[in-house]
Amino acid sequence: MNKVQLLFHHIFRFIWNLIFIISYPVLASFGLLFIGVTYLFSLLSRFLNRLRPEGKKVVLKESAWEELPHSEGLLEAKLIKQIMFGPSGFEFRRKDGVPSVLSDYVFGNKVRVLEEGFILEKWNSTESKDLPDFDICLYNPNQDSLRLLTNIRCFDWHVSEKDENELSFKWFDGTQGGEVKVAL
Repeated sequence: MNKVQLLFHHIFRFIWNLIFIISYPVLASFGLLFIGVTYLFSLLSRFLNRLRPEGKKVVLKESAWEELPHSEGLLEAKLIKQIMFGPSGFEFRRKDGVPSVLSDYVFGNKVRVLEEGFILEKWNSTESKDLPDFDICLYNPNQDSLRLLTNIRCFDWHVSEKDENELSFKWFDGTQGGEVKVAL
């Protein structure tokens, strides 16, 4: 190297070392401060977790029958199938002990109450690979009849509109949606 190049080399090395010497304590302090704040929040979280009351834990038992809300004490449900990251399958029965057509099928947890009866999601299969494949049915408790309204092959559906003798169901499977109208 000639003398000019050597001079530039020493100047740039001096500047680089100066930048490193000045910035290193700042970067190291920031790192230590970040670790300290994280540790402080961890201790605070542990302390607050000890102060929090446990509350009431609810455990669903597979053998317990529970009254179905909004059924006026008419129906009971029992969990029989839980799909991982998916819906639950229930068996329904009448609470008054009358043998019912409901005991032959597995239903989903979507129950809608109408004047005409209960809109139920009847599973056609309990195997995870076959789901979603549901028949939307109308259960008339006075006649103990289960009438098929339509078949929907997705988890996301709801009753969108009810006219005098007609129900509209909307569904969405993540990529496409639709509407089905059925006569009551």
